Amino acid sequence: MSELKVLMIDDHTLFRLGLAKLLKQRGIEVLESQSGGREGIKMAREHQPDIILLDMRMPEMSGISVLRELRKQGLEMPVVMLTTSSDERDLVESLRSGAQGYLLKDMDPDALVTALRNIMQGKTEVSPDLAPVLARVVQDDGVIPPIPSPFANLTPRELEILSLLAEGQSNKVIARNLGISDGTVKLHVKAILRKLDVHSRVEAAVIAVEQGLRANRNEG
Repeated sequence: MSELKVLMIDDHTLFRLGLAKLLKQRGIEVLESQSGGREGIKMAREHQPDIILLDMRMPEMSGISVLRELRKQGLEMPVVMLTTSSDERDLVESLRSGAQGYLLKDMDPDALVTALRNIMQGKTEVSPDLAPVLARVVQDDGVIPPIPSPFANLTPRELEILSLLAEGQSNKVIARNLGISDGTVKLHVKAILRKLDVHSRVEAAVIAVEQGLRANRNEG
């Protein structure tokens, strides 16, 4: 069998290097994206790997966002989410977005290689621990439950501030535009980051742009 060429998109250096070594020992050629999603998409275009191993949680672009962008750009090679997340929503959204596999990072390397070979033959592979979740979705006539908006818990004011963050506005400019203090803006930004489960304004802004959030402007 010809050597399988795998692109690994994962921002965790130790995990990436360790898995790359294990896969190479098993006759698999490994390309590594060292800085996450955007570089990974570029490498996928340039190198056309047989299969992509994609982390779910990365800075700047989430795994789901990378997957959607790959498909948007017409890259149809199989994508496997390789993650620590056993969350049902992550699994469902990954499969809905076009992933051919959803595997957990604590699996045995030989089992991973077997799963990759199966995926290359057209099968969908899901971690055995998550098989009951997949079965529930299938039993519900294939109806995947709607995924709530990431903004569901934000207040109208927080949504307004997030939309301005997405435009690149500073706290000072936002405060001036909304007629509130810098301190109040900081408190709102802190709440937004907590509710979106991100660590920086940039990550929050990226989510806002991806979801098409726009500032409402009263232009006369």
